[in-house]
Amino acid sequence: MLGLLLLLQVLASCLWLGHSEVLNSFTSCLQFFYAQIPPNNALNPRNPAWICQRFRKSYHYATLYDRDRRIPVYSAYIYQPGSGSRSKSWYAEPQLINPAYSRDIDTEMSIRNQYKITLQQIGQSQAINQDYNNLQGLDRGHLSPNGHQSGNNSKWATFTLTNIVPQNSTLNKGQWKDYENQTMAQNTQGCTTTYVITGAVPGNAYISNNRVNVPSHIWSAACCQTTANRRTWAVIAGNNMNRVQNLTRAQLEANLTQLYGRGQVSLFHSACP
Repeated sequence: MLGLLLLLQVLASCLWLGHSEVLNSFTSCLQFFYAQIPPNNALNPRNPAWICQRFRKSYHYATLYDRDRRIPVYSAYIYQPGSGSRSKSWYAEPQLINPAYSRDIDTEMSIRNQYKITLQQIGQSQAINQDYNNLQGLDRGHLSPNGHQSGNNSKWATFTLTNIVPQNSTLNKGQWKDYENQTMAQNTQGCTTTYVITGAVPGNAYISNNRVNVPSHIWSAACCQTTANRRTWAVIAGNNMNRVQNLTRAQLEANLTQLYGRGQVSLFHSACP
Protein backbone atom coordinates (compact mmCIF):
# COMPACT_ATOMS: atom_id res chain seq x y z
CA MET A 1 0.00 0.00 0.00
CA LEU A 2 2.83 2.40 0.91
CA GLY A 3 4.52 1.69 -2.41
CA LEU A 4 1.28 2.41 -4.28
CA LEU A 5 0.85 5.71 -2.43
CA LEU A 6 4.39 6.76 -3.28
CA LEU A 7 3.81 5.88 -6.93
CA LEU A 8 0.61 7.93 -6.98
CA GLN A 9 2.45 10.88 -5.43
CA VAL A 10 5.15 10.72 -8.10
CA LEU A 11 2.56 10.51 -10.87
CA ALA A 12 0.61 13.42 -9.43
CA SER A 13 3.80 15.46 -9.23
CA CYS A 14 4.63 14.72 -12.86
CA LEU A 15 1.14 15.68 -13.96
CA TRP A 16 1.38 18.98 -12.07
CA LEU A 17 4.76 19.81 -13.53
CA GLY A 18 3.33 19.12 -16.96
CA HIS A 19 1.10 22.15 -16.47
CA SER A 20 3.92 24.36 -15.22
CA GLU A 21 4.89 27.42 -17.21
CA VAL A 22 8.57 27.06 -16.32
CA LEU A 23 9.59 23.87 -18.09
CA ASN A 24 12.40 22.40 -20.16
CA SER A 25 10.75 23.52 -23.40
CA PHE A 26 8.36 26.11 -24.84
CA THR A 27 5.55 23.60 -25.37
CA SER A 28 2.83 25.95 -24.11
CA CYS A 29 3.94 29.01 -26.08
CA LEU A 30 5.37 27.90 -29.41
CA GLN A 31 2.97 30.30 -31.14
CA PHE A 32 5.45 33.12 -30.52
CA PHE A 33 8.06 31.51 -32.80
CA TYR A 34 7.95 31.40 -36.59
CA ALA A 35 6.80 27.91 -37.66
CA GLN A 36 6.65 27.13 -33.92
CA ILE A 37 10.41 26.50 -33.90
CA PRO A 38 12.57 28.29 -31.27
CA PRO A 39 16.27 29.11 -31.78
CA ASN A 40 18.61 26.16 -31.54
CA ASN A 41 20.54 25.14 -28.42
CA ALA A 42 23.63 27.23 -29.25
CA LEU A 43 22.18 30.07 -27.15
CA ASN A 44 21.33 27.92 -24.14
CA PRO A 45 23.10 28.84 -20.88
CA ARG A 46 24.39 26.30 -18.38
CA ASN A 47 21.32 26.60 -16.15
CA PRO A 48 18.35 27.61 -18.32
CA ALA A 49 14.64 28.07 -17.66
CA TRP A 50 12.09 28.09 -20.47
CA ILE A 51 9.36 30.52 -19.44
CA CYS A 52 5.98 30.89 -21.12
CA GLN A 53 5.20 34.37 -19.85
CA ARG A 54 1.67 34.15 -18.48
CA PHE A 55 -0.30 37.03 -16.97
CA ARG A 56 -3.97 36.98 -15.98
CA LYS A 57 -4.39 33.47 -17.40
CA SER A 58 -3.10 34.31 -20.90
CA TYR A 59 0.25 33.80 -22.63
CA HIS A 60 1.96 36.93 -23.96
CA TYR A 61 5.48 35.92 -25.06
CA ALA A 62 8.27 33.41 -24.38
CA THR A 63 11.58 33.87 -22.54
CA LEU A 64 14.69 31.74 -22.25
CA TYR A 65 16.10 32.68 -18.84
CA ASP A 66 19.62 32.31 -17.45
CA ARG A 67 19.12 31.29 -13.81
CA ASP A 68 22.78 31.78 -12.90
CA ARG A 69 23.22 35.27 -14.37
CA ARG A 70 19.62 36.29 -13.52
CA ILE A 71 18.96 37.80 -16.95
CA PRO A 72 16.98 36.61 -19.97
CA VAL A 73 18.89 35.09 -22.88
CA TYR A 74 16.11 36.20 -25.20
CA SER A 75 12.41 36.93 -25.36
CA ALA A 76 10.31 35.94 -28.38
CA TYR A 77 7.04 37.63 -29.27
CA ILE A 78 4.73 38.72 -32.06
CA TYR A 79 4.99 42.41 -32.95
CA GLN A 80 1.55 43.94 -32.51
CA PRO A 81 1.80 47.51 -31.17
CA GLY A 82 -1.39 49.10 -29.91
CA SER A 83 -3.00 51.17 -27.22
CA GLY A 84 -2.70 50.55 -23.50
CA SER A 85 -0.86 51.81 -20.44
CA ARG A 86 2.47 51.05 -18.80
CA SER A 87 2.43 48.93 -15.67
CA LYS A 88 3.07 50.70 -12.39
CA SER A 89 4.35 47.44 -10.87
CA TRP A 90 7.23 45.07 -11.54
CA TYR A 91 6.65 41.33 -11.48
CA ALA A 92 8.49 38.12 -10.61
CA GLU A 93 8.09 34.53 -11.82
CA PRO A 94 6.66 32.32 -9.03
CA GLN A 95 7.55 29.03 -10.71
CA LEU A 96 11.25 29.84 -10.73
CA ILE A 97 10.95 29.72 -6.94
CA ASN A 98 8.86 26.55 -6.79
CA PRO A 99 7.23 24.64 -9.69
CA ALA A 100 4.10 24.19 -7.56
CA TYR A 101 3.51 27.94 -7.34
CA SER A 102 1.18 29.98 -9.57
CA ARG A 103 1.67 29.98 -13.33
CA ASP A 104 0.99 33.74 -13.56
CA ILE A 105 3.65 36.37 -12.94
CA ASP A 106 2.93 38.45 -9.84
CA THR A 107 4.39 41.18 -7.65
CA GLU A 108 7.02 40.31 -5.07
CA MET A 109 4.68 41.40 -2.28
CA SER A 110 1.85 39.16 -3.50
CA ILE A 111 4.18 36.18 -3.83
CA ARG A 112 5.59 36.75 -0.34
CA ASN A 113 2.14 37.02 1.20
CA GLN A 114 0.62 34.08 -0.67
CA TYR A 115 3.42 31.59 -0.03
CA LYS A 116 4.82 32.98 3.24
CA ILE A 117 8.33 33.30 1.86
CA THR A 118 10.98 36.00 2.13
CA LEU A 119 12.30 38.38 -0.50
CA GLN A 120 15.63 36.59 -0.17
CA GLN A 121 13.96 33.32 -1.18
CA ILE A 122 12.53 34.97 -4.30
CA GLY A 123 15.94 36.44 -5.12
CA GLN A 124 17.65 33.05 -5.00
CA SER A 125 16.04 32.11 -8.32
CA GLN A 126 15.83 35.43 -10.20
CA ALA A 127 16.47 39.16 -10.18
CA ILE A 128 14.34 41.23 -7.81
CA ASN A 129 13.38 44.89 -7.67
CA GLN A 130 16.13 45.94 -5.30
CA ASP A 131 18.78 44.59 -7.70
CA TYR A 132 17.88 47.45 -10.04
CA ASN A 133 17.85 50.21 -7.43
CA ASN A 134 20.40 53.04 -7.64
CA LEU A 135 21.64 52.15 -11.11
CA GLN A 136 24.25 54.47 -12.59
CA GLY A 137 24.32 54.75 -16.37
CA LEU A 138 22.01 51.75 -16.75
CA ASP A 139 18.26 51.30 -17.24
CA ARG A 140 15.84 48.41 -16.89
CA GLY A 141 15.93 47.34 -20.53
CA HIS A 142 12.98 45.34 -21.88
CA LEU A 143 13.73 42.54 -24.35
CA SER A 144 10.04 42.23 -25.19
CA PRO A 145 9.09 45.94 -25.03
CA ASN A 146 5.67 47.09 -23.87
CA GLY A 147 5.46 49.33 -26.94
CA HIS A 148 5.36 46.25 -29.19
CA GLN A 149 2.28 44.89 -27.42
CA SER A 150 -1.39 45.84 -27.50
CA GLY A 151 -3.74 46.16 -24.51
CA ASN A 152 -3.01 46.59 -20.84
CA ASN A 153 -2.53 42.90 -20.03
CA SER A 154 0.02 42.29 -22.80
CA LYS A 155 1.87 45.51 -22.04
CA TRP A 156 1.95 44.87 -18.29
CA ALA A 157 3.20 41.32 -18.86
CA THR A 158 6.46 42.77 -20.19
CA PHE A 159 7.18 44.31 -16.77
CA THR A 160 8.54 41.11 -15.28
CA LEU A 161 12.20 41.16 -14.31
CA THR A 162 12.71 37.89 -16.19
CA ASN A 163 12.30 40.06 -19.33
CA ILE A 164 14.72 42.78 -18.16
CA VAL A 165 18.48 43.35 -18.53
CA PRO A 166 20.70 46.18 -17.29
CA GLN A 167 20.90 48.28 -20.48
CA ASN A 168 23.11 51.27 -21.16
CA SER A 169 20.93 54.32 -20.48
CA THR A 170 22.11 56.32 -23.48
CA LEU A 171 21.48 53.37 -25.79
CA ASN A 172 18.09 52.58 -24.26
CA LYS A 173 16.88 56.17 -24.65
CA GLY A 174 18.70 56.72 -27.95
CA GLN A 175 19.30 54.50 -30.96
CA TRP A 176 17.71 51.40 -29.43
CA LYS A 177 14.53 53.36 -28.75
CA ASP A 178 14.64 54.65 -32.34
CA TYR A 179 14.95 51.07 -33.59
CA GLU A 180 12.02 49.87 -31.47
CA ASN A 181 9.74 52.79 -32.31
CA GLN A 182 10.69 53.93 -35.81
CA THR A 183 12.65 51.24 -37.66
CA MET A 184 10.32 48.45 -36.60
CA ALA A 185 7.26 50.45 -37.69
CA GLN A 186 8.85 51.09 -41.08
CA ASN A 187 10.16 47.56 -41.64
CA THR A 188 6.87 45.88 -40.74
CA GLN A 189 4.81 47.71 -43.34
CA GLY A 190 3.12 45.05 -45.45
CA CYS A 191 3.74 42.29 -42.89
CA THR A 192 0.75 40.18 -41.87
CA THR A 193 2.66 38.70 -38.90
CA THR A 194 6.08 39.65 -37.56
CA TYR A 195 7.93 37.29 -35.22
CA VAL A 196 10.63 38.93 -33.10
CA ILE A 197 13.46 37.50 -31.00
CA THR A 198 15.43 39.98 -28.89
CA GLY A 199 18.34 38.86 -26.75
CA ALA A 200 21.32 39.84 -24.64
CA VAL A 201 24.86 38.44 -24.74
CA PRO A 202 26.28 37.95 -21.22
CA GLY A 203 29.10 40.31 -20.30
CA ASN A 204 31.82 40.40 -17.66
CA ALA A 205 30.27 43.03 -15.38
CA TYR A 206 27.57 42.63 -12.73
CA ILE A 207 25.30 44.82 -10.63
CA SER A 208 23.88 44.29 -7.14
CA ASN A 209 26.89 42.58 -5.54
CA ASN A 210 27.49 40.26 -8.50
CA ARG A 211 23.90 39.05 -8.59
CA VAL A 212 22.76 40.31 -12.02
CA ASN A 213 24.87 40.22 -15.18
CA VAL A 214 25.32 43.28 -17.39
CA PRO A 215 25.17 42.15 -21.05
CA SER A 216 27.96 43.01 -23.47
CA HIS A 217 25.55 43.26 -26.41
CA ILE A 218 21.82 43.61 -27.11
CA TRP A 219 20.47 42.12 -30.34
CA SER A 220 17.21 41.59 -32.17
CA ALA A 221 15.96 39.74 -35.25
CA ALA A 222 12.57 39.78 -36.98
CA CYS A 223 10.82 37.44 -39.40
CA CYS A 224 8.10 39.14 -41.43
CA GLN A 225 5.37 37.15 -43.14
CA THR A 226 3.62 38.84 -46.04
CA THR A 227 0.86 37.48 -48.25
CA ALA A 228 3.48 36.52 -50.84
CA ASN A 229 6.71 35.66 -49.01
CA ARG A 230 8.89 36.12 -45.92
CA ARG A 231 11.79 38.43 -45.12
CA THR A 232 14.07 39.12 -42.17
CA TRP A 233 16.20 41.87 -40.68
CA ALA A 234 18.41 42.14 -37.61
CA VAL A 235 20.40 44.53 -35.42
CA ILE A 236 23.05 44.38 -32.72
CA ALA A 237 24.38 46.99 -30.30
CA GLY A 238 27.29 47.05 -27.90
CA ASN A 239 25.86 47.70 -24.44
CA ASN A 240 28.36 50.48 -23.77
CA MET A 241 27.57 53.00 -26.52
CA ASN A 242 24.68 54.58 -28.41
CA ARG A 243 25.08 52.73 -31.71
CA VAL A 244 22.80 50.18 -33.37
CA GLN A 245 24.24 48.21 -36.29
CA ASN A 246 21.89 46.94 -39.01
CA LEU A 247 22.58 43.38 -40.13
CA THR A 248 21.10 40.57 -42.15
CA ARG A 249 19.80 37.58 -40.25
CA ALA A 250 22.82 35.54 -41.42
CA GLN A 251 25.25 38.24 -40.26
CA LEU A 252 23.65 38.40 -36.82
CA GLU A 253 23.74 34.61 -36.48
CA ALA A 254 27.44 34.63 -37.42
CA ASN A 255 28.13 37.33 -34.83
CA LEU A 256 26.22 35.46 -32.13
CA THR A 257 27.97 32.21 -33.02
CA GLN A 258 31.28 33.93 -32.32
CA LEU A 259 30.10 35.80 -29.21
CA TYR A 260 28.49 32.80 -27.51
CA GLY A 261 31.03 30.23 -28.67
CA ARG A 262 28.67 27.26 -28.34
CA GLY A 263 28.24 26.30 -31.99
CA GLN A 264 26.36 27.65 -34.99
CA VAL A 265 23.41 29.84 -33.95
CA SER A 266 20.09 29.51 -35.81
CA LEU A 267 17.34 31.97 -34.83
CA PHE A 268 14.51 31.12 -37.23
CA HIS A 269 13.31 28.19 -39.28
CA SER A 270 15.09 28.17 -42.64
CA ALA A 271 11.85 29.07 -44.45
CA CYS A 272 12.31 32.61 -43.11
CA PRO A 273 15.56 33.55 -44.90
